[in-house]
Amino acid sequence: MSVVANHMSRDLLTVGLDDRLGDAAKRMVARGVGAVLAMDGDRLAGILTERDLLKAVASGFSTDARVRDWMTRHPETIEASDATDHAAALMIHGGFRHLPVMDGSAVAGIISIRDLMRVALQDMAPRGV
Repeated sequence: MSVVANHMSRDLLTVGLDDRLGDAAKRMVARGVGAVLAMDGDRLAGILTERDLLKAVASGFSTDARVRDWMTRHPETIEASDATDHAAALMIHGGFRHLPVMDGSAVAGIISIRDLMRVALQDMAPRGV
């Protein structure tokens, strides 16, 4: 059984609730990520995704908009010790592409649908030609 801890990203990009939305988007672009964890101190308060940013743009957000105004609050999470199959099921049924990974009450990482596709395809790589 493959567990989330073996495939998640530990190199987290986080933002504060009062960070400007535009600054958060710039940081996401610079790192090439589709989601950032919104933290209230050391507590996970939400997740800001590409989809959240798209909604903000479509709504004509103001330049003083804050992460807290557009993030997804209380996101679904998964434990680092859970199976990757469980993570995939949560994403498919929930309609999202990123899951914060927890170790008890502490944020341990984030796992994406791309990470899970790598797990699914690792045994399907072409062999010897």
